[in-house]
Amino acid sequence: MNTISISKDIEPLSEFRKRSADFIKRLKKDKQPIVLTQYGKSAAVLMDVTEFERFTNRLELLEDLLEAKQQVEKGQTYTMEEAKQRIENHLSKWK
Repeated sequence: MNTISISKDIEPLSEFRKRSADFIKRLKKDKQPIVLTQYGKSAAVLMDVTEFERFTNRLELLEDLLEAKQQVEKGQTYTMEEAKQRIENHLSKWK
């Protein structure tokens, strides 16, 4: 996903209402979000579904990495042996 282009990626809601099928085709082809405006102000963002899934997966990964970094900084870590034991204990519950 590239940076939003003011000249190409911002559209009034009235245009979306008139040409929604064209907007969907454009989303699928360009994989670029479209900002819809209402009364001259941003109101919504349209995204291709695959791009949205990719974006949310990346966001989840970044949140997980941030949480892990914070845990390390707080000393909330395990040795390799402790980690193996915790995993084995957890898996044994599923047998």
